[in-house]
Amino acid sequence: MRNKAKGRRQEAKGFWLSLSLFTFAFSIGCALAENARAQPYPTRPIRLVVPFAPGGGTDIMARSLAQKLSEAFGQTVVVDNRAGGGGTIGTETVVRAAPDGYTMIIVSTSFAANAAVYKLPYDSVNDIAAVALVGETGNAIALPISVPIKSIQELIAYDKANPGKLNYGSTGTGGHTHLITELFNQLAGTRMTHVPYKGTGPALNDLLGGQIQVLFGSLPSTVPLIRQNRVRGIGVTTAKRNSAIPDIPAIAEVVPGYEAVLWYGVWGPKQLPQDIVKRWNTEIRNALKLPDLRERLANEGLDPADSPPERFSEVVRRDVAKWSKVVKAGNIKAER
Repeated sequence: MRNKAKGRRQEAKGFWLSLSLFTFAFSIGCALAENARAQPYPTRPIRLVVPFAPGGGTDIMARSLAQKLSEAFGQTVVVDNRAGGGGTIGTETVVRAAPDGYTMIIVSTSFAANAAVYKLPYDSVNDIAAVALVGETGNAIALPISVPIKSIQELIAYDKANPGKLNYGSTGTGGHTHLITELFNQLAGTRMTHVPYKGTGPALNDLLGGQIQVLFGSLPSTVPLIRQNRVRGIGVTTAKRNSAIPDIPAIAEVVPGYEAVLWYGVWGPKQLPQDIVKRWNTEIRNALKLPDLRERLANEGLDPADSPPERFSEVVRRDVAKWSKVVKAGNIKAER
């Protein structure tokens, strides 16, 4: 009996010792977790993914914004170009990233356009945490100086008289520049031939070299070339003329009903904490109020946005619906 009682006492002692150790370890774990939560965001460099090659409008916007955000966050915001698939490769990288605020992405209208063309491995509306609409602008019809077409009317007339001779570049099948040119084809009755690239930068290089004859290039990347007389601008895609290049007419002046808005926006992975969403939205809106950044963007034909995350979500939904109609009318198929 004594041995049994002694054994029970030892078992009880062991139980309470184990419980004490567990409680101590649990308390330490909670303290560490609480300490981690208490650390101000961010505590290390942030990656801002650009789903296109360097040199295009999205890349230009990202680098302009990254500089200001680095100053605001006190941590370096590194621009990471992940081109391919009309922007879908870089996009999927961020969709699958940890929702901790250290992997974010800046996209253009191509993000919504891709949803109208591809069967994507993610939902463009529901698999993201919208952060901020950065700004809105348009595209410009640009041609090599060597091409003797000097107006929208001449472009339409030449294409109809010489079907198949005009090649136009895009940032990829299903991308924004592809669909806005296809919309032009549909409304103007032209049949220009599509040549896809991995971004505006490579397409601009071939436009300058004369390998392609037409590019509906983003204003941030095209306006400097127009001003330098390296390419000829003959029209802008917005409903009205752009203040950065006011002498160039809106396409709608010649092709009634034509309009294509190019926007840029930032989002992060789904489940991104709301405090991080709010912090990013606040810092982006603050950066867009800085005089030097506003002047730089105005010179590139972009109107800064000042809106909550919900506004960006609305824009994405609107454009997915719009470009789905263009894709159906043009019988556009994914080429991946």
